[in-house]
Amino acid sequence: MPLAAKIFDVRAETSLEEIAEKLRDYRVSEEWGEGGMELITEVRDLDLKGDRVEGVFSRDKVIIVNQRGNDVPVLKTVEAKIIFRQVKDATLLTVVQEKHFANAVASLLSNHLYLSYKAITEARISPEVMREFHERNPEGTKVIYFDDLDFVDVDKLALYGDSLKNTALYEEYLRHGKIWYIVFTVAGAGRVMGLTRNCVVTSFTRMPESEFIEYIDEIVIPLILRSKGSV
Repeated sequence: MPLAAKIFDVRAETSLEEIAEKLRDYRVSEEWGEGGMELITEVRDLDLKGDRVEGVFSRDKVIIVNQRGNDVPVLKTVEAKIIFRQVKDATLLTVVQEKHFANAVASLLSNHLYLSYKAITEARISPEVMREFHERNPEGTKVIYFDDLDFVDVDKLALYGDSLKNTALYEEYLRHGKIWYIVFTVAGAGRVMGLTRNCVVTSFTRMPESEFIEYIDEIVIPLILRSKGSV
């Protein structure tokens, strides 16, 4: 399974101490079904250190499985590493999970911390910074998707394989759209990664979660900050 994460922008004025205090006892319980199955949503293993607050967000859900012709509810717990990090004048939230669960986590945390679903929003990398990122290591790029196209009835276009070497085609696509998604090999590491403009990061190469988070901190977050004009 690829590792995935999504990065969010905390727009509310806040401190790491405030975030840690509000999340320390975060636990919500609800009942499901006639049997009163208890579903827990909580944050645990919270740790405030240096420029970050780390913890584990877990949420129970019910899945229905077929057992000898009967639909049987089974409890499943989904977990995600969460990291609030303050860098320069920005506070960013990284959720290490696939994007749909990460979106749900960000929405719940936004409401719990700031009583608003608008306080934590998607982080963004500007099209200009995405282009610069690709052109810094063009040989490492395996796939580029373009969106926001002005072609009629065309939502996205892709370049991959030998097409990536066609500079004229690349320039033409840039004139008509913006880079949305890049799959690339990390220079000097040989890892295959994916990055979208709305800050979904995917590792297609097996690696420890700690190294994945380190890559996000060192490579992706600076792209976000440049896009925000923070550096």
